[in-house]
Amino acid sequence: MKYWRGYLAAGLLGAITWAMMEFAKAHTVLVDMIYPYFTRLIQTTLADWTAGAAFCLWQVLAVMLIVIVIATVVLMIIFKWNFVQWLGWVLAGAMLIFTLHTGIYGLNSYAGPLSDDIRLTVADHPYETTELAEATTYFRDMANELATQIPRDEAGKPQYPSFSEMANSAGQGFETLTYKHSYAVFAGSTAPVKELAWADWFTSMGITGMTMPLTGEAAVNPNIPVVSIPFTMCHEMAHRMCISYERDANLAAFLACRVHEDTTFQYSGYFMAFRYCYNALVSVGTSAANNAAQQIYNGINDQLRGDLADYKAYFAANIDDDASNFASSVNDTYIKVSGDDQGTASYGQVCDLLVSWHIQEIYLPQHQDEVEQFDPLDKDQVDLGG
Repeated sequence: MKYWRGYLAAGLLGAITWAMMEFAKAHTVLVDMIYPYFTRLIQTTLADWTAGAAFCLWQVLAVMLIVIVIATVVLMIIFKWNFVQWLGWVLAGAMLIFTLHTGIYGLNSYAGPLSDDIRLTVADHPYETTELAEATTYFRDMANELATQIPRDEAGKPQYPSFSEMANSAGQGFETLTYKHSYAVFAGSTAPVKELAWADWFTSMGITGMTMPLTGEAAVNPNIPVVSIPFTMCHEMAHRMCISYERDANLAAFLACRVHEDTTFQYSGYFMAFRYCYNALVSVGTSAANNAAQQIYNGINDQLRGDLADYKAYFAANIDDDASNFASSVNDTYIKVSGDDQGTASYGQVCDLLVSWHIQEIYLPQHQDEVEQFDPLDKDQVDLGG
């Protein structure tokens, strides 16, 4: 019996985790009302506690855990421990970590979407190509304008502040959204984002940032193109604010960058929003979409064109296909297990949210005079003949 205690512990923890997820799935309204506030408090507390360490504490703990596992293997060989028993307790330890993760963060995947919290109307049907093209044009124009305001070196490359300076100021956009725009969903921790150690290894897998709920740490790969670092910082910070869905974290990052007082953050937000929407427009594949995409691309100025080319070239040169595919598969599985059936595809779905935001916040206000007001005495609008 003693050989199976680890497996029994793993099974019990697995049942607890499954029960939590099934309860959340069946009571999404209740989860949305209570859980995000509870878990956001936990993340803020953990972030404040781990902020004292300049490095990612979770990476140190991960190394320590690996060392412990290796040490137990050595001891198992020396003292001839039973392998079946050892494996059971390893599985129990792994299950304990996943259960803790689910309890203090994972159920956010069953809460409501960010669009509900920020009062953004999202259509339940695909947007028209013209709507996508208009949104893409808007993001291009804003990126064009801001690209000329960014400090650049003699070669025209963007000159951004240091990583630590950007990390210390990244929360300013979320504070503006919270206190000036009354979006309580962003009232989470704005502790500085940290640098991911072993950055080259993460780059080879195409990983730009990670958030570890068990330590409340949001981290960004410092080696990625500098123009995307502010946006990525805000994306990871949004996750720490318990915005679980990738598409929602991308939208939150755009909104935070947009209202940030620093032009480098604003440019980063519009740069990434344009990339998402332009890529979506190209992927439509129709002749109308291709023509619209070509016209939009022709309107890109030299600064933005160069930054887009450098961004694409960086990842083309540094990503290892095998490592990237493996990391993507793991991330896709994690996202789906956590409650988002779309998996890694949800990253690009931010385009739908960006188009919705453009229609509601930009297009409609600009065209409100064109909307015909209802007049009950107007015979062209109402049948006055009874």
